[in-house]
Amino acid sequence: MSSWTSPLCMRVPWPDVLLFCMVGLMVACGVVGSPIPPEDVGVTPTITRQKLQHAREEQKQEPAAAEEETQEVTEPALPGAGVELPPLRPVGTR
Repeated sequence: MSSWTSPLCMRVPWPDVLLFCMVGLMVACGVVGSPIPPEDVGVTPTITRQKLQHAREEQKQEPAAAEEETQEVTEPALPGAGVELPPLRPVGTR
């Protein structure tokens, strides 16, 4: 009996083996999908996005800051602000 007509060869589910190999290759090769352009990856695009976000936040805060400037807020005096403290001594030095 030749190796091509052996009963083992007939019992192997070839579609399942082929599917398993294809899935294994896709997983081994990385993410399946469209590639990410290099302009969107790295530090420079992140910094650019953050600068734009900060600029938007500043534009939103400008009207609020103008309202706060018109209202004068007096800070209350802290108790014990005029108390003399002893001089600091170095600890653990020679």
